Amino acid sequence: MNRFEELYYEAKADKWFKRFAVFCRIALAVSFVIAGYVKVSGERFAAGLPSNNPLGHYFDALLLTGYYYTFIGVAQIITAILLLIPRTSLLGALMYFPAIINICVLTYATRFDGTRAVTMMALACLFLLIWDYDRLKHILPFKQPETVPPEVKRPLGRRLRVAFFGGVLAILAIIIIGTFYLYEIVPGNAEDECRNQCASSKNPAACEIFCDCIYHQGQPLDTCLTTFDKAKDIRKLNVK
Repeated sequence: MNRFEELYYEAKADKWFKRFAVFCRIALAVSFVIAGYVKVSGERFAAGLPSNNPLGHYFDALLLTGYYYTFIGVAQIITAILLLIPRTSLLGALMYFPAIINICVLTYATRFDGTRAVTMMALACLFLLIWDYDRLKHILPFKQPETVPPEVKRPLGRRLRVAFFGGVLAILAIIIIGTFYLYEIVPGNAEDECRNQCASSKNPAACEIFCDCIYHQGQPLDTCLTTFDKAKDIRKLNVK
């Protein structure tokens, strides 16, 4: 047994890691139950998001897909139920992971403000997959380790908890701070949020043009970003 497996089995036996796994399962399940219920009930997801917002375009189009929209909601609710049942939690995590990765890429692509939360959800689901490594390893494409967990030789105890949960807090901080500086400009969740960033922008006039392009003209995000870049270039030429 290698050192990784020693740490893995030590964590599996620790009550704090078990509680964290249960917390992740419940939190992820609740998020999918809420999202799934909205879809099954036929309502537009994120109703407060303007239609001209880049992600609003997507949700409007998704709502018009009819029973496909309902199917997504049912699948999310089933996934949540599987996550909550201990015997089926691995199946729930396996279903959840590709769905949340898809949502995560979507939020980054549209520069959605909820990117931070979705990223944390994806990492929580990844933790659950690692948590069930002893059940999942049989389908992984590498040599099978021993099926019976040997006795841990060098238990770390409290140090392992401190290292893990300290790492979790560090990752959360990186996500929150990193995504804040990830983009020069974002559409925000509403027009006022978009225009609020113009006050601190290096190119306030270009920022106003970008927000107008998004919320008044209803143009795609890429088109408005191109318009923003052109407005910046014109400003630089005028300054020279």
